[in-house]
Amino acid sequence: MAQSAHHEAVGYFEQALSTLPHLPETREPREQAIDLRLALRSALRPLGDFRHMLATLREAEALAVALDDPHRLGQVSLFLSIHFYYMSAPDHAIASARRALALGTASGDAILHALANNYLGLAYLGHGDYHRAVDCLRQAVASFDGAWRHERFGQVILPAVSSRAVLTVCHAELGRCAEGRALGAEGLQIAETVDRPESLMFASWGAGLLALRQGDLRRALPRLERAVGICYEADLPAYLAWMAAALGSAYTLSGRVADAVPLLTQTMEQSVATGRVLFETLCRLSLGETHLIAGHLEEAHALAERALALARARQERGHEAYALRLLGEIAAHRPRPDVDQAAAHYRQALALAEALGMRPLQAHCHRSLGTLYATTGQRQQARTALSMAIEMYTSMAMTFWLPQTEAALAQVEGR
Repeated sequence: MAQSAHHEAVGYFEQALSTLPHLPETREPREQAIDLRLALRSALRPLGDFRHMLATLREAEALAVALDDPHRLGQVSLFLSIHFYYMSAPDHAIASARRALALGTASGDAILHALANNYLGLAYLGHGDYHRAVDCLRQAVASFDGAWRHERFGQVILPAVSSRAVLTVCHAELGRCAEGRALGAEGLQIAETVDRPESLMFASWGAGLLALRQGDLRRALPRLERAVGICYEADLPAYLAWMAAALGSAYTLSGRVADAVPLLTQTMEQSVATGRVLFETLCRLSLGETHLIAGHLEEAHALAERALALARARQERGHEAYALRLLGEIAAHRPRPDVDQAAAHYRQALALAEALGMRPLQAHCHRSLGTLYATTGQRQQARTALSMAIEMYTSMAMTFWLPQTEAALAQVEGR
């Protein structure tokens, strides 16, 4: 495990488990039976064997309950939380992380408490509850500092890195770009120090996604390409779709449609085939954007409709907001624009983005509505929406979209 040789680690952990029935039925071997299953789960995670992971965790959970071991039950609950996150079951992910947090609090286990905040923050992120996620992750970042900064505590990704990366992504969605950039840089610095591929991949993703949300392609592309490259080089298939969805969006924004389409198509097919349901929604959104830019509107519409259905079924509210705006863009860009449908989707996306605090997405919705109003001769509405978009883009240093938005406003005002 320490050398990231995950296939070999699985084999040795399974051999160790096979010896346990030959040992006496005392407490120590029963504790080892739980610990080995937790270690086996950590070796399986980078390989993406989710069915094996869940079976292993359920066995460990039953053993921990029978042994009345709150510490080990807390550890199992942490890993169940991240499993449910991957399976896009946010309610179960949140419940498992809360159980771990309660066990850590009751037992005074500071490490379990800190890890539970980390996992609970990720679960809230999947649910689109960014403010609650930030509250949990700030506590985790504070905990995994000082003497704990370079400790793994049995995790695949260094907690000091994962907490910073996920918090960076939350700030990206909320438009808190300066705070996010500082955290992203810290995470990268820590990951470079420990020199573990999983941590470096995750830190690169967090910092890269923040840069993508700002439209800073000079920073986003190399970081996201690095994250995807590590997935291939270090044999980390469980993370590939996560990283590739972000890189595909960066390629699309930079006009590299020919690079985005095969990357996103392949990763989406792999996500569906392997049951990594969380990433199916992400890949469909990214691929839908790409087909829209390429002018393949029917393909884009099918992807966006499916992404919306998945997001609603799985309570992925942030993804739901992105899917609604994408459907609005598709309706607005048809040869004969469906103005009413586009406006309805934009307003739905804007209302949800406002409820969740997603300020960058709000800015995009205002720009889209302003552009739509301009084409229909609603000059005052267009002026108001475009001015709001410009104000928001400027406040968040999202300068990539400013020139076209300012040009649209100038045209409305007859300048």
